[in-house]
Amino acid sequence: MNREKRTEIFSRLRDQNPHPTTELEYSSDFELLVAVVLSAQATDVGVNKATAKLYPVANTPEAIYALGLDGLKQYIKTIGLFNSKAENIIQLCRMLIDQHDSQVPRTREELEALPGVGRKTANVVLNTAYGYPTIAVDTHIFRVSNRTRIAPGKNVLEVEKRLVRLVPEEFLRDAHHWLILHGRYVCTARKPKCGECLIADLCEFPPSKRTP
Repeated sequence: MNREKRTEIFSRLRDQNPHPTTELEYSSDFELLVAVVLSAQATDVGVNKATAKLYPVANTPEAIYALGLDGLKQYIKTIGLFNSKAENIIQLCRMLIDQHDSQVPRTREELEALPGVGRKTANVVLNTAYGYPTIAVDTHIFRVSNRTRIAPGKNVLEVEKRLVRLVPEEFLRDAHHWLILHGRYVCTARKPKCGECLIADLCEFPPSKRTP
């Protein structure tokens, strides 16, 4: 795929949604961090339901740490892998209190040093909270990048690095959100809605595999 086609794709996505953001609900950098940790292998809707009960009770490192492991589990037990996520979040809160004055770090290295925070989670926080031009490649972005040929790759890191290199700079900050939303609602896994897709004429997915 050439630069002109990529530029047109992202221009259309921007025209449709000028100010995209995550569907996770949060009101602080810390709430965002916890929500993203909880969202691994879970839906944003499921996470939002849990945090809607948790955050009015505890939404700071100190408050969540004070809940203790069993106390936190009561709020997030509807989310997949809640036992290990609860352990990570309690440890994460302790590290934020002890090492970062209860503030969410602004560097990838410091974020990835926190329990439960991998490269994807760090990218989401850096992009959504701090506006860094990072791209967190989840299953939706991986699929859309390969299917459309915007930035094909064999694994998520390869796709991430290719997107960062190939997406025109003016779109880089918001590209992550546009691609996730496009994959979640239009370029879906089993039956992509090609007939409703605003970039269908630019997509390099084989016509024989498309759906109406």
